[in-house]
Amino acid sequence: MTTELPITEADLQAYADDRLAEGRRAEVVAWLATQPEEAERLAQYRSQGELLHALYDPVLDEPVPERLRAVARRGPRLRNFARVAGWVALGVALGAIAGWQLRALEPGTPPALAEGASIARSAAVAHVTYSPEVRHPVEVGADQEAHLVAWLSKRLGAPVRAPALDAAGFSLIGGRLLPGDGDAAGGVNPAPVAQFMYQSAKGQRITLYVRTEAGDQSETAFRFAREGNVRVFYWIDRNFGYALSTADMDRPELLRVANLVYKQLNP
Repeated sequence: MTTELPITEADLQAYADDRLAEGRRAEVVAWLATQPEEAERLAQYRSQGELLHALYDPVLDEPVPERLRAVARRGPRLRNFARVAGWVALGVALGAIAGWQLRALEPGTPPALAEGASIARSAAVAHVTYSPEVRHPVEVGADQEAHLVAWLSKRLGAPVRAPALDAAGFSLIGGRLLPGDGDAAGGVNPAPVAQFMYQSAKGQRITLYVRTEAGDQSETAFRFAREGNVRVFYWIDRNFGYALSTADMDRPELLRVANLVYKQLNP
């Protein structure tokens, strides 16, 4: 006599990651057919996983830096060091979108451009994290826009706005508060960041990432960054840094929306 094992969270997570044996996978699929909310949750996980793979898989395919290969060739005593250094390098790469962090930290990079690259990296990660959400894409919906803007302005300590993008075919879904990379004074407590999310009639989503900047900076030129499927236009304007992100539009379309955002924030 056989007893059917209950479906556990570990089974669901393994199913989302395509790590289940075929027999157990069939049992999970049958169970999900009777649990629509769980099926939707797992579909969101799988969608997020696909976007994250698009972002970070290229890092795994990058060749080992020559400086680490040279260390490994020096002899057995240094090989352990090389292994550790390799894992550290991979950890740094996976902790940020490939390429942006290194370019932002190159010697001689103007501070405004380095800050902009940091914004682009953080905005893309936030977009990948929240844009696939079906049930909870935002904390506060567009039906409470006045409250949303007032709340985010209070938390950021500066007046923020949610641009109207109807002219570009996008409607505001709402927004959320996010932790930033660090506060304006360079301390250890991250300064809050605002994220506004918009959606088109076709289901395309874009997010506007807004954070406050130290001082009054004049770097207002649009700059473009891309990693995997995520495209970002970012800029710094006086006391704010902005980044507009999407995985659903090409560069010219996103630039058109970025210009619309800029014009509304700078009438």
